[in-house]
Amino acid sequence: MPTVAFHTLGCKVNHYETEAIWQLFKQEGYERVEYESISDVYVINTCTVTNTGDKKSRQVIRRAVRKNPDAVICVTGCYAQTSPAEIMAIPGVDIVVGTQDRVKMLDYIEQYKKERQPINGVRNIMKNRVYEELDVPAFTDRTRASLKIQEGCNNFCTFCIIPWARGLMRSRDPKEVIHQAQQLVDAGYKEIVLTGIHTGGYGEDMKDYNLAMLLRDLEAEVKGLERLRISSIEASQITDEVIEVIKHSNIVVRHLHIPIQSGSNSVLKRMRRKYTMEFFGERLERLKEVLPGLAVTSDVIVGFPGETEEEFMETYNFIKEHKFSELHVFPYSKRTGTPAARMEDQIDEEVKNERVHRLISLSDQLAKEYAAQFENEVLEIIPEEEFTEEGKSGLLAGYTDNYLRVVFPGTEDLLGKIVKVKICKAGYPYNEGQFVRVMDDTKKDLFTKEEAVI
Repeated sequence: MPTVAFHTLGCKVNHYETEAIWQLFKQEGYERVEYESISDVYVINTCTVTNTGDKKSRQVIRRAVRKNPDAVICVTGCYAQTSPAEIMAIPGVDIVVGTQDRVKMLDYIEQYKKERQPINGVRNIMKNRVYEELDVPAFTDRTRASLKIQEGCNNFCTFCIIPWARGLMRSRDPKEVIHQAQQLVDAGYKEIVLTGIHTGGYGEDMKDYNLAMLLRDLEAEVKGLERLRISSIEASQITDEVIEVIKHSNIVVRHLHIPIQSGSNSVLKRMRRKYTMEFFGERLERLKEVLPGLAVTSDVIVGFPGETEEEFMETYNFIKEHKFSELHVFPYSKRTGTPAARMEDQIDEEVKNERVHRLISLSDQLAKEYAAQFENEVLEIIPEEEFTEEGKSGLLAGYTDNYLRVVFPGTEDLLGKIVKVKICKAGYPYNEGQFVRVMDDTKKDLFTKEEAVI
């Protein structure tokens, strides 16, 4: 039986696509092995969001070549799409496929075995207007299933290379999304995370269909789906209709990841982002009205070219005032080929790092404050993994619907189920909980009289 090993760099979408590519290999009778072992084929799914992403991708490719010089080395993903020639120049690389035509990978491998000539299968992504169907009926190692609903982005923010790596916005056929969601629920997943390159833009390229309608249809048509999470949504995509659907939904969770990038209108303009802080703040207030207890997480870029101390403080104060529940903070890094990399007034590394630290400590403080609201409450958790910490055993970790990480004593058979847990001690990066009971599939609480006293 031939073997294949995968290494994925970068975002959730890449991880999703690696699973989809594995399904193709599985159908051809391949066995999946760890990346560190000797394999007949290595597939490296690359990232290009920063220059470091490119560098890491090259290191991982070279590692595979060293591991088994006779293996077929196949490189795919965003870096492969933007710089195929750079990758083809690495000795030992046999096949390069970008962010489309992944279904051709196995044919290319057979062709390579016959001809022993390197194959560059990368085509111009900007000409592609069709969503590439890649099926993932189950995931190798997760209790939360991702479901990719769209591809590409039309925004062209000045710091971002991704439209060049992924092409323009293309939405997946709603029938396919619903079919795949049902498949995942039937495979035992209780929570589905809708993901994409520009997830909230779903439907922008369709005539009479949009994200709000998709959320509504998933809830109406997928039997047994307990939780629906949107991996990321831009403020400009949170329409009144989306807010209305969230308000009436029983499965959309109380957590939204809304990338802010900066809290200063002047910086947003230089970034070519499509909203103002006034609009962003108004959307947050509307959302919190319809979803009390909502967790809002966000991405922030610190030290964008020209960012003054005043502009940074605008960001800091906005985040503090609107009580985000957690931030992913990134120092701005030049991405070759983007307008921002050519801008004057690049910010000194030391200034960037100092600002990053200020925002991270604000994030930690806000995360603790957010979690503290739920101390002594009983929340539903899907345990995802066994939790290991020195001197502690028999613990599980998972997330509540509002994205609090909770650690509690429990046994392996609870993994992937919906469990009620009381938050005994709120904290960050995790909260400590006490197991109350398991929810059964009919949503009736299962518990004995003794447990009812907790």
